[in-house]
Amino acid sequence: MRVLEAVPFKAVMDHFAQQHPYDPQDSANSNDEAQGHIRNAQSTLQGRWHRVLLDGPEVLRVVLPWHLGEDGEVELIPRTGLTVADAARRLTRLHATYATTNPLCAAKLARQATASPLPLFLSTVPMPGPDYEHLTVRGGLIHLDGLHRMLAWATAGRLVPDRWTPAYVAGLSPADVRHGAGHDQD
Repeated sequence: MRVLEAVPFKAVMDHFAQQHPYDPQDSANSNDEAQGHIRNAQSTLQGRWHRVLLDGPEVLRVVLPWHLGEDGEVELIPRTGLTVADAARRLTRLHATYATTNPLCAAKLARQATASPLPLFLSTVPMPGPDYEHLTVRGGLIHLDGLHRMLAWATAGRLVPDRWTPAYVAGLSPADVRHGAGHDQD
């Protein structure tokens, strides 16, 4: 991880609102839910946000919370969670039928496979609420927003070494952050 800078919560929310506007008329738009996760991270972690770059393999290790596949017939991610890599393998195994059983989720994945790489929003601990309460992993990098982007990039083979993805991360420990642009963190 390359930590670029500490950022105030207002900047995080401004960027999210600009890149992810909520449209209640669009059944594929869950940006209000993601915004709630980001606000929970702010409350839970008391404002420690950093803008970072993640290497492809680091993104593959991000933990994803429970996901019903946009209310489809197949639960994509169990309540205990999966890493992006494990969820991508599961999605690949389901590929032949997933578009039929979970059409909205499949459409989001297809759209994200070729979309410009928008920043991810992540946390270092699970958030309160039903999506996170049964996660077996309690630390590391945990999804707040960007599940479909990460899965689409993983299944398209885009999460490779030295391919960097921007992200906002809540809760990095001050001891784990060397200030200054471009420092590698492992």
